[in-house]
Amino acid sequence: MKEDFLHYLWRFKKFPLTNLKTTAGEELVIVAIGDYLQRSGPDFFNAQILLNGQKWAGNVEIHIKSSDWYLHNHHLDPAYDNVILHIVWDHDTDVVRSNNSPIPVLELNTYVDAALVERYEQLCIRKSWLYCENQLPDVDLFIKANWLERLFYERLESKSLPIFELADETGRDWEAVLFYLLARNFGLNANGEAFFNAAHTVSYPIVRREAASATSIEALLFGTSGLLNTPIEDSYGQILQQEFSYFVKKYNLNDSIDFPVEFFKHRPDNFPTIRLSQLANLYHSHKNLFSEIIDVQSMSDLYKLFQIGTGEYWETHYQFDRLSPPKKKNLSRKFIDLLFVNTVLPLRFAYSKSRGEMDEVAINMIATVAAEQNVIVERFARCGLTARNAADSQALLQLKKQYCDKGLCLQCAIGIETLKSTAMLAKSS
Repeated sequence: MKEDFLHYLWRFKKFPLTNLKTTAGEELVIVAIGDYLQRSGPDFFNAQILLNGQKWAGNVEIHIKSSDWYLHNHHLDPAYDNVILHIVWDHDTDVVRSNNSPIPVLELNTYVDAALVERYEQLCIRKSWLYCENQLPDVDLFIKANWLERLFYERLESKSLPIFELADETGRDWEAVLFYLLARNFGLNANGEAFFNAAHTVSYPIVRREAASATSIEALLFGTSGLLNTPIEDSYGQILQQEFSYFVKKYNLNDSIDFPVEFFKHRPDNFPTIRLSQLANLYHSHKNLFSEIIDVQSMSDLYKLFQIGTGEYWETHYQFDRLSPPKKKNLSRKFIDLLFVNTVLPLRFAYSKSRGEMDEVAINMIATVAAEQNVIVERFARCGLTARNAADSQALLQLKKQYCDKGLCLQCAIGIETLKSTAMLAKSS
């Protein structure tokens, strides 16, 4: 038994509302359950009840056992003095406020349907992947769709938080924010932090100042990523080393490497050399990239904007001094889709939010992007929850990481629906 189940019972009134009595025998009528704000202090604010016909207004606190009141030191905290009802599963002791006045207690275990409790216990048993995987296919499609939409916006909100931190750090220089975010996402999971650290070491103002030369930007990014630290025989690599040495002195750069890049387990097209060269070319080709990205109206426009390849040397190399067959290494549509989902959309969302607006164009664009392909999305599809597009796949990532993995079934619309369905089945039988 967990407190979130008791929260669920109280929020959705999953017990008879007539003939209620407190543990002291007082007649209890629930007028309003209060507001479930999920913040510090009592669990529900501004509730209203009748005790023996007298109306009380205040807050409600919920625990598994009455004695948890003392375990959490609520009897010493004046913030809990306005609690008018203590809801528990097991009443094992009387409770008082900080002024020693008693608090009425409602013991729920005598009122809740045993079938609902059993269903909750079944839901809490870990299955092979999801708690609700057996019930998930039967949940109404409308409920699933609405919940995924809410999760999508929830994930956007969470992604916007570090963007606002970057904006504050850069003095609201949104061009700089975009550069640092793109650097991280060009590095993907394995090299994201290394690229982000390299971009910060260089700093966007220096990149902008040296943007007339793609080779100069490469030298800066390769150098701060540690890719120029070993001897290189090819003349192009030596040019980069010489330029980076010059920039270290010119800009007093820190050339120590805290996050070395990785080649291991990467496909050649994702090697850090290739991605950094593409990033360098992008900023060589577009002097005001943020302004251009904000004006993009469709994915086709974004694909055109990101028609970027590597420098000439990298068309015949993946690593220094190792010749490979000639190949144009342009950003693929799939990679641009990832940049849109993980950088462009969250950035546009945060930027519009900072102006008190909503970027409906960017929101609509993600509906045209194919769902991401990863283990989580594939496993949900097997359980009967299929992503129609990238908005849905982002929502599924939010669902798995923030709800399923944390066992927050009763804060999830799908988890709540499985219990609702069970209660209905129990009544009909």
